[in-house]
Amino acid sequence: MKNLLLLLILANVLYFMWGMFTTEDTGPGVALVEEADLGPPLQVTTGQDSDAIASVGAVLGSGEPSDLEAVVGRSCVTIGPFKVGSDADTAALEYSNENMKAVVRTAKAQVFVGHSVQVANVENRAAGRAIVTQLEEQGLDGPFIVGNDEIGYSIALGIFNDAANAEKVELQARAAGFDVETTPMSRERDVSYVDIGLPPGKGAGAIVEKYGEDRVALRDAATCPR
Repeated sequence: MKNLLLLLILANVLYFMWGMFTTEDTGPGVALVEEADLGPPLQVTTGQDSDAIASVGAVLGSGEPSDLEAVVGRSCVTIGPFKVGSDADTAALEYSNENMKAVVRTAKAQVFVGHSVQVANVENRAAGRAIVTQLEEQGLDGPFIVGNDEIGYSIALGIFNDAANAEKVELQARAAGFDVETTPMSRERDVSYVDIGLPPGKGAGAIVEKYGEDRVALRDAATCPR
């Protein structure tokens, strides 16, 4: 009995010593690391060091506009057409003074002349003279015969820049019982355009506001100055 008690005591001592020198298995691929072994804590700052901030130009090249153009492309607008060349020159000078490249370019174009109002389907010249007399009696100014026997005749009542004036004359002639046609007229002539290269970050809003959407071509529709 005494020997059995000694054996139990010895077993307990050995088990205690085994627990002191054996590390716990944490599972495959997992290691226990003490906080002190991680080194000093990471320092996080909320401010920005100006010397450490890279500009877009520094990333893409030297920071010059030419480097930016090579990457993001050129943004251009075209204003026109200008019927009077001096007006195009004035516009080009204005934007050149704002550090934009502006070039005047001339081209042939169909330019709107006005709304032509005519009495159509006139049988012959004699019938035309009678119609002119009737129109004058209705208060219409300056009707005249156009055409010949080959192409036919009509009575010209005028060419009007204002559509409202053209409509007024048309209604007056129709009230007299005549068949009247109003058609837009255009002619080919030399016109001028101003091609403008916008600097990076510059929009075309002010240009569109000044000249109107119908006279300003943007993006792919525009021509970049050479």
